[in-house]
Amino acid sequence: MSQFGVQLHVKSGTKGRGNGKRKIKFRDRKRSEVGNYFSATKLADANVNSQMRRRGGEVTARLKRASVANLLTKEGYKKAKITSVVESRDNRNFARQNIITKGAIIMTESGKAVVINRPGRDGAVNARLL
Repeated sequence: MSQFGVQLHVKSGTKGRGNGKRKIKFRDRKRSEVGNYFSATKLADANVNSQMRRRGGEVTARLKRASVANLLTKEGYKKAKITSVVESRDNRNFARQNIITKGAIIMTESGKAVVINRPGRDGAVNARLL
């Protein structure tokens, strides 16, 4: 099932019973239970979205390349250009590669900001000014 994705969102079919019985597989994975690959949203000159079909035919946007962020300030939201990724709590190499994830600290025109959404799922970068 590796051709479908990388994660399985269902309980294990070979659950241990604690009595020494042989563990047997209950059933195969379903296509709907398998997750998708990590969409590494990178810093670029322009925003690039891609369409993704989800279960039930729903279509959502995945952000592949990002250039601007919707920045939450005291006055409200405003668009700000992203200059670099300062730090990433997921992986320190993401900051070196300019990959934007939730919780990453980015440098914008207005100053440092923390990303408050998942850009690979939402199709935009939303950030809060630090």
